[in-house]
Amino acid sequence: MDQKLEILEKKVLVGIVKMVQKQGMQGTAGGWKDFLNSYDKKFGSSLSDPAKRSNDVLVSFLKTFTKEDDLKFIAKVLQRHQNRYILELYEKKSPDDESPEQRLVRLTLQHPQYALDYMFPSCNEEWVVTKLGDKSKAMTSNTMYAVDCEMVLCEDGSEALVRVCVVDRNLEVKLDELVNPNKAVADYRSEITGVTAEDLVGVTCSLAEIQKRMKKLLSHGIILVGHSLNNDLHALKVDHPKVIDTSLIFKYADGNRRPSLNNLCKASSLILCALACINIVREDPRTFPFSVLGYEIRKNGAPHDCLDDACAAMKLVLAVIERGVDNAMTIVQEDVAEIDKAKLLLHRIPVNVPCEELHRVIPGDFTIEVKTSKRGQGDKYSAVAIFSSPQEACQAFENVEGSQEKDSSGRGQKLVKFQTSKGVTASLYVRKMARDVPLGQFLVKRALEEGELRMYPKNRRLSRQTKR
Repeated sequence: MDQKLEILEKKVLVGIVKMVQKQGMQGTAGGWKDFLNSYDKKFGSSLSDPAKRSNDVLVSFLKTFTKEDDLKFIAKVLQRHQNRYILELYEKKSPDDESPEQRLVRLTLQHPQYALDYMFPSCNEEWVVTKLGDKSKAMTSNTMYAVDCEMVLCEDGSEALVRVCVVDRNLEVKLDELVNPNKAVADYRSEITGVTAEDLVGVTCSLAEIQKRMKKLLSHGIILVGHSLNNDLHALKVDHPKVIDTSLIFKYADGNRRPSLNNLCKASSLILCALACINIVREDPRTFPFSVLGYEIRKNGAPHDCLDDACAAMKLVLAVIERGVDNAMTIVQEDVAEIDKAKLLLHRIPVNVPCEELHRVIPGDFTIEVKTSKRGQGDKYSAVAIFSSPQEACQAFENVEGSQEKDSSGRGQKLVKFQTSKGVTASLYVRKMARDVPLGQFLVKRALEEGELRMYPKNRRLSRQTKR
């Protein structure tokens, strides 16, 4: 530890000392100001800004910590700063010197949402910070793994991991495990996760075990791929900064929302039809990499499959690499897909309102898809009501009783107040998922500009392990 501290750049040392200050940690010489008063008789704590102190002073203070827990905390903060430093170099790297994989990492890092979504509380005890390895390996490695997780809603309002899948770029399964949440579960979300209470009977695998395996998988500069990957990393409590997030490298032209993984695959399917590309062999989608651009991951209301979603995210990235796309792909929403017109968004739902109660609030026949919570939602969650047709969704919105309002984007919604079956008064917002425009299709702007999509040869296949 001492040797590592002595060779660090000053800004990294300053960051570690500030984090130690924030935690109120004390070494053998006390806290930061106590240390300064004893170490520097001239200025003492009157010059307490770490940025105005020399490296020798900062290192000397950090060396006063000897307790095992304190050293673990400092090591974790140190690793996080080293990772961030490597990412800064990544962003400054010349496009001429980077591979397609590295370019997609840079595009993810440079997205305005990255800094918000990937600022994890990774210094907390239960979190793990991965090691990107030495600078050379971390900057040049093109090895990719894709991950997807399923979470349940716990009685304390938090979410807990219950399944995780990881595949490599050949779609071979590297990890597929059910995980014991070790908490009282309020809602298994079986209609979404595909996991029931019975599935977890006898499951002993813990989050800590998964973290150890993930930390080993993600060493040596591995690129982690996923769709809205920050949610999966939150569930895993793993801080790994070298990522490709397909929800950030693809975007709608209006920029108002992120495309879903299912819509990305469907959108690409429509491109193939529109451009009359080479015929695709309709075989098992997992064995033919480009076929992700020609099928739905799941039908309306069908539960998620961790393995399918991890494979789909990887195949999207492989498709982008194959086409040589060097900028974020823009999906032009010329019209609205029918699938979105058949949905209503229910948001700001109190976590103590089970999703089954939503059928008492919203009229009509529909299935519920609970959305993964974002950071900062706290005691609220969101869900999507999926109807069999746009007409039914529209009718349900008209029939639901509530006051008309507008959301932050100016879209019409209703504030609905209701009582649960237990007599608890609650409220939620409901709005249409799509604007009222004619039905149509999604197109990828870049593909249209180029006039063609290069396909993998029909005889080129990727294998995967079929066992779970």
